[in-house]
Amino acid sequence: MMHGQEAAPPSVDLFPEQEEEEPSPTPPPNGPELPELKQLDDSFKPKSLGKDADALQVHALWRQLKNRTVNDPDVQAAKKYAQAARTDLEKRKRLRDYYELYYQRMSTLATTPELKVALQALKDVHQGILAQPRVRPSPTPEFSGYGHRRRQQARLSRKGQRETQKAESAQVASGFPKVSRNPGPPRCQHC
Repeated sequence: MMHGQEAAPPSVDLFPEQEEEEPSPTPPPNGPELPELKQLDDSFKPKSLGKDADALQVHALWRQLKNRTVNDPDVQAAKKYAQAARTDLEKRKRLRDYYELYYQRMSTLATTPELKVALQALKDVHQGILAQPRVRPSPTPEFSGYGHRRRQQARLSRKGQRETQKAESAQVASGFPKVSRNPGPPRCQHC
């Protein structure tokens, strides 16, 4: 018994041969000349309504980005971390990091180049406020609160120990017997 595939001739054309037409060169245009792509792009760009209107539009876009970015958990955590700083110098450093993150997130969401330029200007203003060029950074004060008393007591005890050592070495050199500062409880004569 033969199957249909074995009985068929090895090459079968299902479609009669058609002559393949070679593509002809593009025919000359019959209609009007079309403008170039750059001219089309320029015609679809929004026209400026004036300096004030453009500024208000950028401000509105900035407010939308700000509202989206403020709710970001990383941005909120960075702001809380910056506000928890103990010293002014530390707070300024943490705020710089916060503004860097905040404006980076806003810049990635920005859609227009005008908005990105405005964001960079706002970032520069915020970070400029943090700079204090006329203030020389000073170390943390040594004498503050409870820690000062502990350091002072430790200093006095070291000073007392040195004086005791000097007195003992002077007694040994002079031949006098060693006298202890704290003789302890009185002893009975039998012990």
